[in-house]
Amino acid sequence: MKIRYLVACLGVASVVLLGAVGKAIAADEWFVLAEKVLKTADPSVEITSWGDRRDKDIKQVKFSAEGADIEIAKAVLSWDNRPDAELTDLGVLKSGGETAPIDAPLRKARLEAVKVQYKIVGDAPIATLKVWGFD
Repeated sequence: MKIRYLVACLGVASVVLLGAVGKAIAADEWFVLAEKVLKTADPSVEITSWGDRRDKDIKQVKFSAEGADIEIAKAVLSWDNRPDAELTDLGVLKSGGETAPIDAPLRKARLEAVKVQYKIVGDAPIATLKVWGFD
């Protein structure tokens, strides 16, 4: 009877351990948290993140551009239950490029929105700015 109980406990522990390891491995990846089409006529935009509280819970954030180069003068990261973080003079984000990752204020934090002051470089009328989260 004790042997059966021990084997059953080991079986359950193995399944739980394998599930936890699989979940931890799958969770550490970059994903699009939000995106917005930028227009040359607008000097700034607020981009709100998608999903529920768990989807917004990230360790790092970065930006990428598509369609045209974007000069980012200022970006304000609005965190839930944390002070806003202001990033200035991020420079020109090339189309197809991305910024270096920026750490969340805690081990993990919820990013609610990003306010960006920008200028589209060149003759393109629009560009797409993506906000990426790492979880």
